[in-house]
Amino acid sequence: MARGKLRIYLGAAPGVGKTYAMLSEAHRRAERGTDCVVAFVEHHDRPRTEVMLHGLEPIPRKELEYRDAVFTEMDVNAVLKRRPAVALVDELAHTNVPGSRNPKRWQDVEELLDAGIDVITTVNIQHLESLGDVVESITGVRQRETVPDEIVRRADQIELVDMSPQALRRRMAHGNIYKSDKVDAALSNYFRPGNLTALRELALLWTADRVDEYLQQYRGEHDIRSTWQARERIVVGLTGGPEGRTLIRRAARLAEKGAGGEVLAVYISRSDGLTSASPKELAVQRTLVEDLGGTFHQVVGDDVPQALLDFARSVNATQIVLGVSRRRAWQYAFGPGVSATVARESGPDLDVHIVTHEEAAKGRGLPVARGARLSRSRIIAGWLVGVVGPVLLTLLLISVWNTRPADDGPGFANEVLLFLTLTVGAALLGGLLPALAAATAGSLLLNYFFTPPTHTWIIDDPANVLAIIVFFAVGVSVASVVDLAARRTHQASRLRAESETLSFLAGSVLRGEDGLEALLERVRETFGMESVALLERGSEVEPWACAGRAGTARTIERPVDADVDMPVGDHLVLALSGRVLPAEDRRVLAAFAAQAAVVLDRQRLKQEAGQARELAEGNRIRTALLAAVSHDLRTPLATIKAAVTSLRSDDIEWSEEDQAELLASIDEGTDRLDHLVGNLLDMSRLQTGTVTPLIRDVDLDEVVPMALGGVPEGSVALEIPETLPMVAADPGLLERAVANVVENAVKYGPENEVVLVSASTLGDRVELRVVDRGPGVPDEAKERIFEPFQRYGDVPRGAGVGLGLAVARGFAEAMGGTLVADDTPGGGMTMVLTLKSTPGRPPVPPDLPAHFTS
Repeated sequence: MARGKLRIYLGAAPGVGKTYAMLSEAHRRAERGTDCVVAFVEHHDRPRTEVMLHGLEPIPRKELEYRDAVFTEMDVNAVLKRRPAVALVDELAHTNVPGSRNPKRWQDVEELLDAGIDVITTVNIQHLESLGDVVESITGVRQRETVPDEIVRRADQIELVDMSPQALRRRMAHGNIYKSDKVDAALSNYFRPGNLTALRELALLWTADRVDEYLQQYRGEHDIRSTWQARERIVVGLTGGPEGRTLIRRAARLAEKGAGGEVLAVYISRSDGLTSASPKELAVQRTLVEDLGGTFHQVVGDDVPQALLDFARSVNATQIVLGVSRRRAWQYAFGPGVSATVARESGPDLDVHIVTHEEAAKGRGLPVARGARLSRSRIIAGWLVGVVGPVLLTLLLISVWNTRPADDGPGFANEVLLFLTLTVGAALLGGLLPALAAATAGSLLLNYFFTPPTHTWIIDDPANVLAIIVFFAVGVSVASVVDLAARRTHQASRLRAESETLSFLAGSVLRGEDGLEALLERVRETFGMESVALLERGSEVEPWACAGRAGTARTIERPVDADVDMPVGDHLVLALSGRVLPAEDRRVLAAFAAQAAVVLDRQRLKQEAGQARELAEGNRIRTALLAAVSHDLRTPLATIKAAVTSLRSDDIEWSEEDQAELLASIDEGTDRLDHLVGNLLDMSRLQTGTVTPLIRDVDLDEVVPMALGGVPEGSVALEIPETLPMVAADPGLLERAVANVVENAVKYGPENEVVLVSASTLGDRVELRVVDRGPGVPDEAKERIFEPFQRYGDVPRGAGVGLGLAVARGFAEAMGGTLVADDTPGGGMTMVLTLKSTPGRPPVPPDLPAHFTS
């Protein structure tokens, strides 16, 4: 019996329309005459989904009793007995009630497929087993119901049901997904825009990978070798040389030009394990390509061009990026090179980019950095060749000569060439002085042992005299050339190091970096010093003071105590200890010293600018305070004064009702004065930094009710679950912050609308949400309303001085929390106070419908 086919509708979150799409497909198939039944579909009281069930044959569900409650599950036996062509099974990751045929619904689906029944089902991306940790880190909710990835990957068809986060939230706010009493909780917890965007990206990427698997499988089954340019895949061929970084960056720029571009860096290593690549450089390039979003691969192959092309075609690449060959011109006699071969053999389906770089035509060998002109080992080897070599060569020639007749010797010309070879070798190894020693020793030995008459210093033949002179001149010339090349290489290396250092300094200036300690540490590392200090003084008679230092060696208190000092102006010195620097290093050191002075000035300017801002803020607050005192405080004072004067008047007889009204006016004015003065004192404490919270474990259901004393009864509805974890907060500050936020919501909300105060958990945090149905605040003004003395909209002057929200945010931040403004779905504003939960009571998931995670 042939196995049935599985079709899955995949979504990023509940409510995107998976079940609706599944039922639409069932109607299409039923219209074509296919036998479709509803094995299990849950419409969740959504009217449009419920309508789609009409016209489809349902299979009666099986009832199961569990913990004194009756549940319904899919009746697998009934479906198998009915044997339809297609069965609709909703919520693939669902966990069956204990006592069912299988623990998980995907196991029920497997039975139907094994029986030859096609199944159409639905699942959300967060229910894939491999993504559980990722989804929990995004949403703060651990998915208890999961399905193995392999079950979903084996599906014959996967269709993504996509919807933008904004559209999904609108559907939620309109009541198309959950009932109205659950909308606010869902929108403020799981259905946040950030959560939905991240889940949508997960679903899109997972589906794209699955489509790529289908494509690779199809190409393999049909033995398709040509490239299908479904999306840009760029292969970068690396040699392990320094040009690889340039190639990787160039490939990344090419990938950015097309949507969904992918970079794959590949290094071809020989099968015998021999390689000239630098492991350190390869590690750097691996890190670079991964930082740019690509992948690194290492392939074994003796034929590099063919191995590179095989790899590119196996991954369905569209482009190959290679560097211009590092081989010298004469090396092309051995072949055209990798780049040319790959370009010739790539065919019409692969574009090959040949990128120029600084290492082109410089030879295949990797550059070796030298700190001096010649290393000590090379100098020692040069002296050995220059001094001992001629002696050993002489002994060898004499021993060979003595065993043969006189006329059978190598000849004077060949002997000169042999000694010249030693001289050149000494020059290549040790430079000028060992070569001069070799030339001198060779000339003397040639004269004494090999120039007739031998064993004397006399030369009879003028031609031999000329040969010895030429020999000495060539040896000295070769030694001079080698020494000059070594000195030029050293100078070039030094200049390059200096240019890199100066480029770093210039870049730090352009970037505006102002870390003095980091700059001094860079100085210490660059010159290999033990410690570096920047010393300054105000005048010639004042002592030196340290403005900054780096290193753990002895402290430098005066420039005379340093091994190297570099003045910067009259009263600033960069002092270094550790060793004496050569004169050629002082130019770069002067640049560092100047940059240190600039950084020091920038730091002080920033401090002065900060102090100026504080003074300006203080002046602004004082001005606003004077305005508040001149009007907002005088208004309740005038009310109190008028009421007291009226009561004390002997000219009028006040009735008991009038007296009560006047006393109520005094009481109301006194309360308003107390509230205004309290906010002013709180704001002054925040501005001066004297708020010291006493953090302890606090229950929200104990503190929040106490904060509602200043609002009318019946104007606030509380939803604070007793199962909430405790929060780390100062009870007094928390009560003041909540009171200000609630009073603000009641003041701006409509008279007939109740302000909702609810709390829920999100990961290791607890959120207190104050929801009103007032006019709301535009996005550009959401931060401004938390500034002192800010009142949004047309508010009467007697309504306050605009400090309530500023004080509330200040107290929240003092306790390590946050206070932000958000829109209320359907109109209004929601204040979200977030605090850290404590481990005293385990957090519970948000109160959402039972099917929310299924």
